[in-house]
Amino acid sequence: MYPGATADRTEANFVVVGAPLDASTTFAPGTRFGPRRIRHFSETFDDYDHRTDRRFTDCSVHDAGDVHAWDAVDEYLEFLEGTLRDVHWDDAVPLLLGGEHTVSAAGAGAVDPDVFVCLDAHLDLRSEYDGNPLSHACVTRRILDPDDYDDAPDIDVQEAIILGARTGSEEEWQWASENDVTVVPPDEAAEFVPQLEDRLEGREAYLSVDIDGADPAYAPGTGTMEPFGLEPRTMRDVVRAVAPYATGFDAVEVNDRDDGQAASLAGKLLREFVFSRVDALE
Repeated sequence: MYPGATADRTEANFVVVGAPLDASTTFAPGTRFGPRRIRHFSETFDDYDHRTDRRFTDCSVHDAGDVHAWDAVDEYLEFLEGTLRDVHWDDAVPLLLGGEHTVSAAGAGAVDPDVFVCLDAHLDLRSEYDGNPLSHACVTRRILDPDDYDDAPDIDVQEAIILGARTGSEEEWQWASENDVTVVPPDEAAEFVPQLEDRLEGREAYLSVDIDGADPAYAPGTGTMEPFGLEPRTMRDVVRAVAPYATGFDAVEVNDRDDGQAASLAGKLLREFVFSRVDALE
């Protein structure tokens, strides 16, 4: 159980769901251990949050456990999306723990946001990677461009905002420039944070935290590290700014190849999301 997630399912404001998918990781695997490690390395956090004068145990968070993955990724994503949609229809916010980034397609599909906001080192805008349209390298394209894939989520996302992106193929950068994608490089992310409120006002967002958005010095436990990344404080500020508008959240791409730095950062950002979102739900 995620520490402090003691609320009953029927009364919860937030529901944690683990999705340990580890099927398409292109370099170092291990995201199957992500949900377990995020829960474990969150055990040291105090229940009380001084900034908001709240206790996590009073925020009404329930942990529904993991939806264990199987080989048929398309069927798994469909089942996961249904599980998360049930949470959304119960007026709670799903908190998805990956797993590879592919699971974000199920999270966004469940809540059908207006805007997909993502912290990520990579654009993830490929139509397919090594012939696989469900690769973790394609997830933002799957969410923003459902016509590109027959079994994509049936959603109507108007825009994607990718903060921290610093690599992608030439085709991905071109596609981003021709479509509703705002790419904010790491060096400009902190200055962009104050603009998020204006960009999201009156709209619903889905927030995805790919832990490789952080500089690898802070989060080495991830499959495709990319240097010159985001500072954790900037990621925290983005989470705080987007949370009031977000109807879904995920933290993905954490693996077991470090001493817990990546899982600890992901767990802390989940808590920042809850503390920043709960006022809007009460």
